[in-house]
Amino acid sequence: MMQTATNYTEKSKKQKKSTQSKLKPWAYIGPHLIFFALFGLVPLVYGIYISFTQWDMTGEAVFVGLRNYQEILFNSSSTFHIQFSEGLKNTLIYVVVSVPLLIIVPLLIAIALNTKIKAAGIFQSIFYIPGLFSISAIALIWTLVFNKRLGPINNLFGSEVNWITAQPYAWIVILVVSIWWGIGGNMVIYRAALSAIPAELYEAADIDGASSVKKFFYITVPSMKFPLLYTFVMTTIGSFNIYGQPVMLTNGGPTKSTTVLMMHIRNLAFGKGQSVAGMASAMAVLLGLIMVIISAIQFILLNKDNSKG
Repeated sequence: MMQTATNYTEKSKKQKKSTQSKLKPWAYIGPHLIFFALFGLVPLVYGIYISFTQWDMTGEAVFVGLRNYQEILFNSSSTFHIQFSEGLKNTLIYVVVSVPLLIIVPLLIAIALNTKIKAAGIFQSIFYIPGLFSISAIALIWTLVFNKRLGPINNLFGSEVNWITAQPYAWIVILVVSIWWGIGGNMVIYRAALSAIPAELYEAADIDGASSVKKFFYITVPSMKFPLLYTFVMTTIGSFNIYGQPVMLTNGGPTKSTTVLMMHIRNLAFGKGQSVAGMASAMAVLLGLIMVIISAIQFILLNKDNSKG
């Protein structure tokens, strides 16, 4: 009888221990899942629903089906179609120019800092520090730097360029500020990836007489494929979401040439006059779909060799 009771007790302890081991991972990821659901998943689903409605953020949302999407995509005389087209065009201009620079410039800096430069850590901190500040503070500083009359840029070169209110200078200012503000994060990732490349690979290449260019394309780039893929996709997504730089630096000017899509979305939902939240949500959903498609294409193309292997 006692043997039976002992076996039952041991069995109960094992079951309890097994249950605890199964529940333990959920204790760690549970809080994250709750916050993700409350502040990520629920707003996403609700935003998609609102895109199918006509809503001014005060009254009741009226379901209109695909009407918002039809007006944005196919009604060429609609103000919303014009805003979406012009905003997307300006956003694409920024993405096409900024993404390569935000990949190449940090990579070159990381390579330079990894070639036994003295005080490389100090230089890394200098490049990383701008990313710790808000874009509002950064934009205010650079607005003064590019000021037509008082700015050090014009005073240094003795010029009177309207950096903020004329093109192509307005785009140049936005790109300079974006690169200066954003290179630090990618540079740190690249430095870590470079440090993980075995030195023997470069030593063997030196013995074979390989040039620096060949070592870069045949050793450095292939060894950093995943970090490059990650930063390429994340930088592209971040560039599509550009908002602070044009708002703070140019206010979308001159003549709306730097008014990006996120500015139109914000103005429709929270700007002056009556809110058009349903239309703003539809534009946001379309922008999200574009980012998903482009990110998927990037991942497939850049990860092609790995999938073959």
